[in-house]
Amino acid sequence: MNINHLEIESYTGIGKRKTAVAKVFLKEGSGNIIINKKPFSFFLQSVGDEGHSIKHPFLLVNALDSYDVNIVVSGGGISGQMDAIRLGLTRALCKKNKDYRIIFNQSFGLRRDSRIKERKKYGLKKARKASQYSKR
Repeated sequence: MNINHLEIESYTGIGKRKTAVAKVFLKEGSGNIIINKKPFSFFLQSVGDEGHSIKHPFLLVNALDSYDVNIVVSGGGISGQMDAIRLGLTRALCKKNKDYRIIFNQSFGLRRDSRIKERKKYGLKKARKASQYSKR
């Protein structure tokens, strides 16, 4: 039995920031963005206009309504998740078209921000905060 069906290429990218991890699945479509099985506007409604920074990679390559994006993000807060999504999107777009890599390198879009919270040390109240020293 031979079934012919149209296969649409899918591109993936993983982005990380602090403790947030985003897995981005990109395929050609009409510009729908779904984050954790919810529409883009519903997922980021508490953030306001800052949530539209996720679309920045699409604006750089003039492909705003060219791709459907499915994103699974977990861990961290909303700011870390947005940065992780942005990095995952740029990596997925670079897999789609190698020429985009030059554009993203100029805007520092492919750099992962590796800053994470420093761990608490023994004998201290926080990572670096110690109790007040008294000489006498």
